[in-house]
Amino acid sequence: MKRTVLHDRHRAAGARLVEFSGFEMPVQYSGILDEHRAVRSAAGIFDVSHMGEALLVGPRALEVARRLFTNDPARLEPGRALYTVMCRADGGIVDDCIVYRYVDGSPTFLVVLNASNVAKDLAHLRDVAGGACDVIDQSDETALIAVQGPRAMAVVETVSDRALASLRSFAFAEAKLAGARTFVSRTGYTGEDGVEIFCAATDAPRLWDALLDAGRAHGIKPCGLGARDTLRLEAKLCLYGNDIDETTTPLEAGLAWVVKSDAEYVGRAAIDRQRAEGPKRRLVCLEMVERGIARHGMPILPAGAAGEAIGVVTSGAPSPTLGKNIALGYVPTDLAAAGSRVAVDVRGKRVAAEVVKSPFYRRSV
Repeated sequence: MKRTVLHDRHRAAGARLVEFSGFEMPVQYSGILDEHRAVRSAAGIFDVSHMGEALLVGPRALEVARRLFTNDPARLEPGRALYTVMCRADGGIVDDCIVYRYVDGSPTFLVVLNASNVAKDLAHLRDVAGGACDVIDQSDETALIAVQGPRAMAVVETVSDRALASLRSFAFAEAKLAGARTFVSRTGYTGEDGVEIFCAATDAPRLWDALLDAGRAHGIKPCGLGARDTLRLEAKLCLYGNDIDETTTPLEAGLAWVVKSDAEYVGRAAIDRQRAEGPKRRLVCLEMVERGIARHGMPILPAGAAGEAIGVVTSGAPSPTLGKNIALGYVPTDLAAAGSRVAVDVRGKRVAAEVVKSPFYRRSV
């Protein structure tokens, strides 16, 4: 297995390590529930250096980016980012990613890729680019640290050489943190305020230490993949390989809001056709009405005492914030409205569930 540059820090802190996307990663430190609550109430720090980073560089980089992404990068000013997907010709999602735009001599875009998809994504980027711009893999040289929670900005500003609190959502800025050259992006995967910090891999250990030291007064805790999963589930943030993949389209996944481009991006014809016809299924939020925990892969059944599977659970867990068992899953469009009743086959037992408004959790400020 691969290891991030912060692996020694995780081991020294007593983290429980597991395999994830080919990396040995911390799943928890003090416990998933404790870490989840720290992010909702104070601050948590995550090592997300397993994610991939690729640059699109050259005078035609914008042209290539508009072919790649359903959310139009032409709308981006330098210093801004957007969430988007890349699709196959049939509309299936190759990956979801965040795209950052900055200018350094020529139009340049940074694309953050899911760890499980880096090799596939790089091949897709290069295939669509067709030599019109350079596609540069920076994954090994780059570390990524996320600080999330209502106290996240206070923690980061303690070690910053500049004010960052005014940074807008999905904006980024260069800053020196604990003496390390970084760029700080007001993005995250938890449903809370916070930042993701890009730095050279060699700078990551001392930056991690400095952020933990600065965060002690604010209740910061190191957090693993377990809390990251429950946090993103409450906020209905999709996990590639579970909730979205090459067999699902952005319209089915509730991601129509990232399909905004008028360019001829890969998959546009199929997505336009599905939009006109209407998707036959949709990804919905489910709240378990009866006792039982829905998990990935469990069949979704019609409400009542009989009937074959009509869909599948893609993600599910107890919600620490809500105190309820929640899940995401695909159901026929006529059952996608809030209030619709279904059931989930939980290890052979039919457990009642209800479609609820998305997301499960939204921060108040």
